[in-house]
Amino acid sequence: MTAMAYLAGFIQVSGVVVGTPLVIGLMRQIRARAEGRAGAGIWQPWRDLRKLFGKQLLHPRGTTWVFAAAPAALAATTLVIVATAPLVATDSPLDPVADLITVVGLLFLGTVALTLAGIDTATAFGGMGASREITIAALVEPTILLAVFALSIPAGSANLGAIVGNTLAHPGQVFSLASALAFVALCIVIVAETGRLPVDNPSTHLELTMVHEAMVLEYAGPKLALVEWAAGMRLTVLLALLANLFFPWGIAGANPSPVDLAVGAGAIAIKVALLASALAVIEVFLAKLRLFRVPELLAGSFLLALLAVTAANFFTGAGR
Repeated sequence: MTAMAYLAGFIQVSGVVVGTPLVIGLMRQIRARAEGRAGAGIWQPWRDLRKLFGKQLLHPRGTTWVFAAAPAALAATTLVIVATAPLVATDSPLDPVADLITVVGLLFLGTVALTLAGIDTATAFGGMGASREITIAALVEPTILLAVFALSIPAGSANLGAIVGNTLAHPGQVFSLASALAFVALCIVIVAETGRLPVDNPSTHLELTMVHEAMVLEYAGPKLALVEWAAGMRLTVLLALLANLFFPWGIAGANPSPVDLAVGAGAIAIKVALLASALAVIEVFLAKLRLFRVPELLAGSFLLALLAVTAANFFTGAGR
């Protein structure tokens, strides 16, 4: 690994950490404007985090170290994904392990940590939210594997940097049937993984419909701030991965210069802002699905991912 690879890793980690509250603020502001409200501004999530970090640290009576460690585990796994994924450049300090199995495993590890924390509270809402979250995760993670695997077939590698590099070298693959199916499947599972409408409503506190919020009801102060920050970073890095897997133009290639890294950082910031804005606008016109309808939606996304793998195998084999 060169010094530029480590610099790229530093830029994307610091960019996601600092920029995540702005992404959440942008989405809330766009949704407020679309609903005819003034909105609190894109800086409001930063103000909320500052307020939460300044509060007293509280622990519910009867909880164990699992509840206390879950926010740190969620944040740590997310940051490793950020450092691993090709966001600013195709090379990263963790490039040898930057494959789709690593990313999916880290996503699931963070989910398990949070669900165990929900169960550890021994409350009805915590257990309910944990049960719903792990059910959704069991349907989401295989779909992510299949969708990205469809993109890895033409590249001949499961390494994310190699997949992005192959798309840069063969831009026509973006408009293939396999890419279109994989893109739709990934959009659906990213919505489910990050708890957005129509799978979950991040702004609701109606107990019977909560998923993510039900697991974190007992958190307060700095722990709650860390959970919300980590959840926002998950959304940001998944949107960034979606952008670079299908629209990688602007990302720095191998052996980049500082100018290439600056262009790559600017490009991924614009792409994430556009995807986040589109997601916020779409959410205005969506209602939350009933819980028993969510597996049907995720099963449909799994079928799309499976069709993407089939199409990628067929057309790659035909091309040979």
